[in-house]
Amino acid sequence: MIGMKDSIFVNYFGDSPLVRILNFLIISKDFDYSMTDIAKGAGVGWTSFTRAWKILEKKNAIVQTRTIGRAKLYKLNTADPTVQKLVKLHWEIIKSETDKIFGKKLPVMVPGRV
Repeated sequence: MIGMKDSIFVNYFGDSPLVRILNFLIISKDFDYSMTDIAKGAGVGWTSFTRAWKILEKKNAIVQTRTIGRAKLYKLNTADPTVQKLVKLHWEIIKSETDKIFGKKLPVMVPGRV
């Protein structure tokens, strides 16, 4: 599996905790995770994660989906119009950069769309 450090999106915007977390949440947008799982999946240390998490909460980019025991689960707030545009931009960047790598133009296919 390709790590978050190898992500086209992360390379495009710079390897920062916020970008890594967004990348993880966009790729995994159909699933919910605990904060610990998101930090691990994004490859971000806990202190950096909590700083970036506060920014995402203020922007309403994340939403709590449910609670299992003491664990709260979260996912990307795909109902937010700005988040929807960010998801679309994510896939367009990946397509554009992939086209450059392979020298081809392929149709953009956004997951979840027909």
